[in-house]
Amino acid sequence: MSHVSIVFFVMLATLSQLARAEAPAELLQRFDAYPHVERISHGTESVIDYEIGLGALRKVRGVWSFKDSERQSGELIRYTWQVKDGFSASEVLAELEARMDSEQLLFQCDGRSCGKGVQWANRVFRERLLYGRDDEQRYRVYGEDAPQGGYRLMLFSSARTADRQYLHAQLLEMGP
Repeated sequence: MSHVSIVFFVMLATLSQLARAEAPAELLQRFDAYPHVERISHGTESVIDYEIGLGALRKVRGVWSFKDSERQSGELIRYTWQVKDGFSASEVLAELEARMDSEQLLFQCDGRSCGKGVQWANRVFRERLLYGRDDEQRYRVYGEDAPQGGYRLMLFSSARTADRQYLHAQLLEMGP
């Protein structure tokens, strides 16, 4: 195989990967119209030194903190959806994740390895309705750093009962 053919196949593979992954802001806007979710809340705010969990939430010497985290500033966009029509929050999260570039996954945890669900709901996301069973929670952080500004996308799914399942997304768009 010639050098030109190899370069062509590498470029083709890269372009197909870029075409598959969607920009997070557009993905969340389009997902807002997904037929098996109902938006419960949405908001936007400017944040400075916003803490993003890149590790489990744990209590050390009486203080709740992440095992690892980073702080970023920018525009924070929040969505909370209730999952409906018999779908589970983890199924809907998987659908959303399938549209993301897996190479941009910075952290993930499932179930009890994430920490206490009540702390994620109240302390991290300030959405008490996200509190659910610890074994049913899922947390993901996707990100990209770029000279013109990057992003961090935090996804959290939880389930209280079969009828009360939620998906929460926070997109932090960082400036240059």
